[in-house]
Amino acid sequence: MRVLTLVCSTRPGALGPVVGQWLLETVTPRAAELGVELVPVALSDLNLPFLDEEEHPSSGVYQHEHTRRWSAVADSADGFIAITPEYNYGMPATLKNALDYLSREWAWKPIGFVSYGNTSAGTRSVQHAKQVVTTLRLVPVGATVAIRIGDALQNGRLRPDAARDRAGVGLLDELVRVAHALRPMRERARPGAFYGPLPGSYARRLTPDDAPQVTVLQRCCWVDEALVNGTMAIPALHESPDQVHEWLATWHTTGIWLDGRLLGMVRTRRSGTDWHVGRLAVVPDLRGQGLGRWLLRTAEAAADSDCRRIVLVTGTKSLRNIDLYRSEGYQSAAVASSDGTTCLTKDLSGEAGLTTSAD
Repeated sequence: MRVLTLVCSTRPGALGPVVGQWLLETVTPRAAELGVELVPVALSDLNLPFLDEEEHPSSGVYQHEHTRRWSAVADSADGFIAITPEYNYGMPATLKNALDYLSREWAWKPIGFVSYGNTSAGTRSVQHAKQVVTTLRLVPVGATVAIRIGDALQNGRLRPDAARDRAGVGLLDELVRVAHALRPMRERARPGAFYGPLPGSYARRLTPDDAPQVTVLQRCCWVDEALVNGTMAIPALHESPDQVHEWLATWHTTGIWLDGRLLGMVRTRRSGTDWHVGRLAVVPDLRGQGLGRWLLRTAEAAADSDCRRIVLVTGTKSLRNIDLYRSEGYQSAAVASSDGTTCLTKDLSGEAGLTTSAD
């Protein structure tokens, strides 16, 4: 999980960098425990002029390089902590401008606030910002840190304050909990995501970042295959997350998700005029509900128009798999491979063919 800490003031000599440094020093140990990457971002380093894009941000059409850079930074995050002063009962114009540049990149991500100021400790800035961020579908968390400058500063640094430190860690904890809860909504909003076969599920292309979930899915699914076929020599059972990360970068892999859980997947790629389908998997508790058939048909539909056949491999004794593939028009080789697998093919002209080669 990636959390951006945004230092929002760009005024020379502003207190923002000092507060930002305190926050990072305070919450970094807790971030490591939670598996969170903290990424400090100073709005002054973005060099964003006042909004100068012709198209509305919701279009995602960005003409300027500074907008594309800011989009990539914000899009990569799962949540934000804004470190903001209060200027005249409101947030800095720099923060409002940075928010206005983008749209989709903000949706369904939590945002927390660390404010600082004099009389109100910056809390009016936070109230102002909350009205704006909710319009962008950012979700403000309840936990905040408010720093009264007159009480907190000593020789240009923040005085030690155990209560403030606890509040900073509490802010990160709540932000991470909300980010995990919102993950399914973020992923459904991704470009290229589409509805899955179960109510509330969605499908999207898997990336190397999904390697941990794919590793777990493989080990859940191929145990049964190992038992049925009487062998543990199944690559999917032994691959490390690093190995899964590597092949996810080269195969086009579609996954079905529900409430942040990976329910099934299938991978495809082209080899000559063949369209190879592999690693068709569905979690054991949801088998028999049509997910495997849906994934197979999704994989077939992605085949290039000039491919002549679809090729897939399964265990020779995996009769349930073979029955599924035959019901979808595949035929298996007359002779099984020496490694205990059988290759099945489906002719894309509508005529099934036999093969003795293994994928």
